[in-house]
Amino acid sequence: MSEIEYEVDHVKHSVGGRSGHIFRRFFHISMAAIPWLYYVHGEALANIASLTPIQFVSLFGVAAIILEIFRMKFGILIVGQREYEKHQTSALAWGTVSIALTLIALSPWEGSGDTHAGWLTIPIILSLTFGDPAMGEARRMGMDNRLVYAIGTIICGLIWLGCGYFLGTPYWMALLMGPLTMAAELPKLKWIDDNATMLLIPVAAVLMIAPFL
Repeated sequence: MSEIEYEVDHVKHSVGGRSGHIFRRFFHISMAAIPWLYYVHGEALANIASLTPIQFVSLFGVAAIILEIFRMKFGILIVGQREYEKHQTSALAWGTVSIALTLIALSPWEGSGDTHAGWLTIPIILSLTFGDPAMGEARRMGMDNRLVYAIGTIICGLIWLGCGYFLGTPYWMALLMGPLTMAAELPKLKWIDDNATMLLIPVAAVLMIAPFL
């Protein structure tokens, strides 16, 4: 199956059909709000449970894993999910847990009390929330693979450059992380979703670089 057929087939087999696919894309993009919730309202949310923000994120990740186990056990699908996810770890779960891991792994490297908090985690998360849907839709429209890769690289690179301007992220990282994030979306594996690879591979790269930043 070609990558174009892969995307079209997933739209066809999404719960809710076309509407479910649109909901899935909208939900995916809405995850861009997570860094805002964490860095702007994290303290207030965590204080409700008498936790630190990072503890709250960890607890949220664990809860997502437990809920996903029950969802798979009973074969529950929500709007936008695909038939193959009935008894398999869903893209939603992969994304949720991987975002939690991104914040847990990189937040300590960003410092505390910094007005530019999120200068490592935000570009990684935004590259997933905007880059992945853009590449998927480009494939679904029948674009050539090279154009799809170019779109993914440009979008992710621009996100890193934007974070360089607003958050102080080193501009040169866009040259590395744009192509790397795009490449992390390419493998179509049954045992892990690209919602995870597009986060965890860049996180691993940034962790190797972080001691020198």
